[in-house]
Amino acid sequence: MGVLDRLVLSDTAWERMAPLIIGRPDQKGSTGRDNRMFVEGVLWIVRTGAPWRDLPEVFGEWNSVFRRFSRWSDKGVWRRIFDA
Repeated sequence: MGVLDRLVLSDTAWERMAPLIIGRPDQKGSTGRDNRMFVEGVLWIVRTGAPWRDLPEVFGEWNSVFRRFSRWSDKGVWRRIFDA
């Protein structure tokens, strides 16, 4: 069983979250390559308690994912998601 067999974000949960994130294709400027896989990567870190450096490569380069996580935190994206 690989990492992709253990994704936790349901389609219903993603549909509720998607309008609240930044970097969507309908927004001007750069967009996230795969917002859903990025969120899955963050959930993997939270679920496992592993350090960012141990993030499986399927979620992207760990430092890029961490920097994006920090930007979302600074911009209040996680708060919007949790409040919804």
